[in-house]
Amino acid sequence: MSEVLLYTDGACSGNPGPGGWAAILVWGVHRREISGGYRLTTNNRMEMIAIIEGLQLLNRPTNVTVVTDSRLIVDAFEKRWIDSWMANRWIKSDKTKVKNAELWAKIKAYTKDHKIRFQWVKGHSGHPENDRCDVLAVSETKKQDLPADEVYERENTN
Repeated sequence: MSEVLLYTDGACSGNPGPGGWAAILVWGVHRREISGGYRLTTNNRMEMIAIIEGLQLLNRPTNVTVVTDSRLIVDAFEKRWIDSWMANRWIKSDKTKVKNAELWAKIKAYTKDHKIRFQWVKGHSGHPENDRCDVLAVSETKKQDLPADEVYERENTN
């Protein structure tokens, strides 16, 4: 299996507010940067979408190390919280609904084809790829023509 490093970050100007996501894929001598954003979203959604967008680019089974500054995402997978959430129909141990269940499910689905390991890095700590993802994600929050985050808007507009 191929080895890929997937560095990701999300940003939000206000929470909710305009948001951006970014990912850097590194395999061998190759590197690819991607980014995007939404006009109304949350930081957690952007963190998760960065991972999804990066994983979507893989076209064969791959060993992936996802490097993120989101402790929530790392813990959800490494401590297997996501398995409990899924078994309990997206209800947490405190009996509240898991936010962004559709995004958690998408990330989890990628674990069927890829061996994914999650690694936490402290944000804004001088890690070159994390810092670069942050720059890309923040720049996306400033774009005026961002599309709507339809799921977020549907769930929170009423």
